[in-house]
Amino acid sequence: MDDLLEVIESEDTKYQKLVALASEKRDAVIRADIRKLEDVTNQEQEITSLLNKLEIHRGEILSDMAEVLHQDKETLTVQRMIELLEKQPEEQEQLIKLRNSLRNTLQEMDKVNEQNKYLIQEALEMVNFDLTLFKSLRQAPETANYDKNAYNTGDLLGNSGFEARQ
Repeated sequence: MDDLLEVIESEDTKYQKLVALASEKRDAVIRADIRKLEDVTNQEQEITSLLNKLEIHRGEILSDMAEVLHQDKETLTVQRMIELLEKQPEEQEQLIKLRNSLRNTLQEMDKVNEQNKYLIQEALEMVNFDLTLFKSLRQAPETANYDKNAYNTGDLLGNSGFEARQ
């Protein structure tokens, strides 16, 4: 039981770090700080890797507990463990507290990630608009602008429009 509590507490701590990083990511997106964004993304990947290992370990612990408690490995979850611990109120209380803390952290992370998703979509739309604008400026048609020696100046609409002489 102590191992399960420890793993869930570690997961909560790691997810809290992800929430903090997501806030840093939001600030980096707003400031268009690409280096900071890259740094935050690398840190997120490291924490995500650790979380994957913790999740596997939690599954192993629950599997071991299922065997000891003569429960089905597939249906023994943290919620089911809470139900099974009704005769051990201290452990039940600890598990409920950690589960609720983890749930709250995940909800907060979801909220910040939704905000970041929106900001990134807005930033991408602005970049696409700018690219379209630059492409259209580059593809503007050249006009036949000749100087007095009959050479094409290559200027768009010339320096002063066109010169008409009679």
